Amino acid sequence: MAVNQESVSKVLSVLSHPLRRDILLHLSNNGEASFTDLLNFLKVDTGKLSFHLRALSPFIEQTPSGKYKLSRAGESAVRIIHDVEDWAEVADVQGKASSLPLASFQKRAVAFLIDLGLILAITITISIIPSLIAPDIATFLTNSIGTSLFITIGLLWLYSTLLEGFNGQSIGKRILGLKVVRTDGKKMSYDHAAVRNFGKVLPLLPFDLLLGWRIKNPAFLRYFDKFAGTTVINLRI
Repeated sequence: MAVNQESVSKVLSVLSHPLRRDILLHLSNNGEASFTDLLNFLKVDTGKLSFHLRALSPFIEQTPSGKYKLSRAGESAVRIIHDVEDWAEVADVQGKASSLPLASFQKRAVAFLIDLGLILAITITISIIPSLIAPDIATFLTNSIGTSLFITIGLLWLYSTLLEGFNGQSIGKRILGLKVVRTDGKKMSYDHAAVRNFGKVLPLLPFDLLLGWRIKNPAFLRYFDKFAGTTVINLRI
């Protein structure tokens, strides 16, 4: 069935106004709201709010008590708004990746050492706590360098993957003002973060850096960055 493009244009026109999007998102977050609630939230005059509520009539409805809530069309509109916000974030990241400078090796190294220090502190804590509960377990962890190293490597990979996959920044990168981005401009994902962080596994790290140096591309200081299609930018110019 052919889509009525004029109707599509009207819907997009209604949702294009930021105040109307704020109304829909507010109702989505709160379930329902009175006219006064919306006035207090939006800080606008009565006439302006009434005008925008009329424009939103396909997306909202009133309860028996007179409050406003989303209609089924309004719930769909909110999903569209969230999707567009995600797309806008992707476009913003793409713009930053192309306009902001790449992070230097020195800053990336410092960020890595900060993250490694945090993970080492966690590993030490994990080794100390069992001594208070079961001395035999504590002795095993203390005497087994391999076990401690395995815990450190596993935690470092998991920590880096979760934080970088979420918003491109580990704690070390946030402190230094760095951010991991995809070179194709799309939103960073946990999959890409997982792949790039395999290179941080300590036995692999020297080879990762050596292969990255051989690529001779400042965007890929590590080979696993090229493999994952990621790079690190400096947010502080």
